[in-house]
Amino acid sequence: MTTGAQTQPPPPVTPTPGDARRIRRLMLYFGMVYAVEGIGQTDGIIAQPLTYYFKEVHSWTPVQVTAALTAFNLPWIIKPVYGLVSDFVPLFGYRRKSYLVLASILATGAYLLAAQMEAPSRLLFMLVLTAYAMAIASTLCGALLVENGQRYSTSGVFVNQQWLWFHVAAMSSALIGGLLVQNLSPAGALHGAALIAGIAPLMIAFGTWYLVDEEKRPIDLPELKLAARRLLAAFRMRPLWIVALVLFLYWFSPGFNTPLYYHMTDNLHFSQGYIGILGAISSAGSICGGLVYRYYLAGLTSKRLLQLSVVLGTATTAAFVLLFNEVTAAALHFCGGVSAMIALVATLTLAADYCPKHSEGFTFAVFMSITNLASTLGDNVGALLYQHAFGSRLTPLILVSAAFTALAWVLIPLLRLGDKPQGGVIAH
Repeated sequence: MTTGAQTQPPPPVTPTPGDARRIRRLMLYFGMVYAVEGIGQTDGIIAQPLTYYFKEVHSWTPVQVTAALTAFNLPWIIKPVYGLVSDFVPLFGYRRKSYLVLASILATGAYLLAAQMEAPSRLLFMLVLTAYAMAIASTLCGALLVENGQRYSTSGVFVNQQWLWFHVAAMSSALIGGLLVQNLSPAGALHGAALIAGIAPLMIAFGTWYLVDEEKRPIDLPELKLAARRLLAAFRMRPLWIVALVLFLYWFSPGFNTPLYYHMTDNLHFSQGYIGILGAISSAGSICGGLVYRYYLAGLTSKRLLQLSVVLGTATTAAFVLLFNEVTAAALHFCGGVSAMIALVATLTLAADYCPKHSEGFTFAVFMSITNLASTLGDNVGALLYQHAFGSRLTPLILVSAAFTALAWVLIPLLRLGDKPQGGVIAH
């Protein structure tokens, strides 16, 4: 068994014209899928209208809102289930395409039904269905990324492409969501956002069918047994357990997203339209971070990129203690977006590089579920600290969050990355 420190950079490979064409199609597809996710995820265009609806119509507290939003995270935490089924059980002959098309249709149907509901229980149920659909699409898109990223040594490029376009869409979603809240009733804004979110997933269905090259394959029992043995062997690989531990601790930080929304609304008296603009500014920062990565950071080693992401994340989180007006809010959200994008690329590329072959969908989904679980726990801990320990004061929560981010620095040596380049496949 070898570790990251012993991995040699792969020899340079010149792509054939056919490879270059497939890479271009995949770049277009990954950008399209993640643009849809930037609109259609429950933290997309519907996020601000939903929080505003719960706050104004039902008088929910930050802890109640955060707890409700946690229900949307369960589908993302169990992503390995979708990856496992997709890896081993083709649907209509395809491991990825058929599942992706069906998931997009489910998301559209659930959002259109949610656009007609007001009761919190029914509304949450429909939105949980959309979260399942988006999580399935994300999982299978991730499997395609790992398979093709390892084949062409382009994991980092594909990850950056996905999240660049995710934030382009998220920026537009934040602006539109803020405008809906500013100009419509709470229920009207919520239903309008659900209608828009319901149309977007249809792009995944068309894009999957026309842009993804996948050969049909029947269920092969001998191959299924071999794949199962490989999967079990993966659980005995020490590097995978270390990566899982590092990812969890890296992303577990007491979050302050919901407390920040309440602070800006109740204490700073920002308009709902301006809060939507701040979300767009954060996404613009993420787009900038994606471009900075593409042109300046893609050549860094995995270790240096992780270290840079920790430094930037700690600094931009701690800087939120300076929040006191609209100008500082804009600057802080932009810088936070830049650092968040670099952290995403650093950690997701690392996860993709460590996935063993023949169980890419399952293993990558496990890594992503770990980050989602860590973030969810962190958000709930942050809301509880804000409301019960810190007396609804934001500053101590910000400092605690920054301290947890800084602790991730001491975890990086556990990975033994050495000079491993981004996209360099790990020998297991």
